[in-house]
Amino acid sequence: MDRNERVAIGIAILLLAIYLSPLYVLGENAHIRVHDNMDSNIAWYKVLTRSGELFGPVNATIPQVINGLPRNAFGTEFSGIVWLHALFPSMTAYALSQTITRVFAFIGMYVLLKRHFLPKKESYLIRVGASLAFALTPFWPSGMLSTLGMPLALWSFLTIRKGEATWKEWLVLVLLPFYASFVLGFFFFLTAMALLWLRDVIVHKRWNWPFFGAIALMTSVFLAIEYRLVYSLLFEKEPTSRHEFLLSKLSFWHCVRLAFKNYLFGHNHVMTVHTFVILPILWIAFLFALAKRNETLEKRFLFLFVLNFVLSVWYAFWFYKGWQPLKERISLLNTFNFARFHFLRPMVIYLDFALALQILWKQGIRWRRIIPVALALQLLILGCFNEEIRYRRIGTPSFKEFYAEHLFNEIKDYIGKPQSTYRVASVGLHPAIAQYNGFYTLDTYNNFYPLSYKHQFRKIIAKELDKSPVLKDYFDHWGNRVYLFSAELGKHYMFRKTSHKKIYHFDINTKVFKQMGGRYIFSSVPIMNAKEIDLRLLKTFEDSQSAWKIYLYEVE
Repeated sequence: MDRNERVAIGIAILLLAIYLSPLYVLGENAHIRVHDNMDSNIAWYKVLTRSGELFGPVNATIPQVINGLPRNAFGTEFSGIVWLHALFPSMTAYALSQTITRVFAFIGMYVLLKRHFLPKKESYLIRVGASLAFALTPFWPSGMLSTLGMPLALWSFLTIRKGEATWKEWLVLVLLPFYASFVLGFFFFLTAMALLWLRDVIVHKRWNWPFFGAIALMTSVFLAIEYRLVYSLLFEKEPTSRHEFLLSKLSFWHCVRLAFKNYLFGHNHVMTVHTFVILPILWIAFLFALAKRNETLEKRFLFLFVLNFVLSVWYAFWFYKGWQPLKERISLLNTFNFARFHFLRPMVIYLDFALALQILWKQGIRWRRIIPVALALQLLILGCFNEEIRYRRIGTPSFKEFYAEHLFNEIKDYIGKPQSTYRVASVGLHPAIAQYNGFYTLDTYNNFYPLSYKHQFRKIIAKELDKSPVLKDYFDHWGNRVYLFSAELGKHYMFRKTSHKKIYHFDINTKVFKQMGGRYIFSSVPIMNAKEIDLRLLKTFEDSQSAWKIYLYEVE
């Protein structure tokens, strides 16, 4: 490695440290993602750690949630992120997880490019710049290395495929599953590796058994770690909420629009931020590559260029209504989201971006000047997607404001009874907040739970669902949010203390709520018809450290 490349790597590490610094400097005052993060996963880790069921048997339950949420709903105890949250305060664990993921994302893309795609000395700026850009993508936090670890895994597999592996490549394949998810990334990646092995067999008549063994090894490690998932899929007899999923309901032309939307803008859980810089570069390189499509660099670029679009089409058409009859006959097609092959796109897009820049390099001095500009612009855009910048700008609460521990301790002390002796539910704010603060909740946000509970809870909110076709479809055909829905609030769950919103006609069945053990309702907005539905306002709670003003209602 020459001096220029070492300097570039040093600058990349410095920029990565600056990017991560708000998490360490601000601590609980930092602003981080709420959706599918603070409203769910972070609270899940807290509940699981506190439950004493971290290593519970496959049939264990967590009594704090929905009167007994199956332990398997919280995933495996052999996940690295679970242990971070078990050993450290939540915000510290989050910061460490972000650091681990982004550092290994950078390392993985760098060694992949250097070893297998852009090994020449002249390509050092592209290698380092594209790797840093990939490491700064706003990935879904609890996914860990599920998508950002793919380049590191691909480096291992391609090296093994070439017959040049050392113990390092095999170690990567064994260790990565402890900090990644099978269903949120690597099932699809390993399927792609299996297809590559099969292509070698068919096209080159080469039975590459070390390569096949590597695929089998990593798959086996994942299945062993995710034994709870395997048990739930193969041996669990009780129907879960996922059996009522109805996701394939889009028309053909709606799917076409969704395919192009995904291709242009990406997806919330695998944000690639590729629209304004990367996509134009890819199309410019595409025009050059067509003229030399038989050369190795251009051939690889074109394959990834087409694959990128194909993955978007696959994602969109998984929701085509024509699939539904087949999904009704084969339950696995309903309970497992095969649309997630598009989770390969972050790796595909950024690898193709690097190859596109190399193609521009080959076009001469004038095109070479574009490369540092493109990299700088992409890094600048990604910097603006830093959680602290992004979520502070749009006004979401900080970690401390969101979970409001001081405020909910006041509520707990006011109620004055052991939290395990009564059940609560929330209106206008996420139940994860109450769960994080130790309250036992009838409501929750979980991706699978007993179907019988869904039907039981539905009796509480049936009249509110009847008022809103959107909420009715949302709960009946998806149902991961088991919330006290209000048609007047809609699908909004964060009414801050500055809000003037009120609920005038809240039609929940408080008798069923009480039969299920419900005693108190935490509402972030006043319920104007509380007396009519047998609710009594006990007290309001508010402090400077919280984003909420909580109206505490008791069921009479």
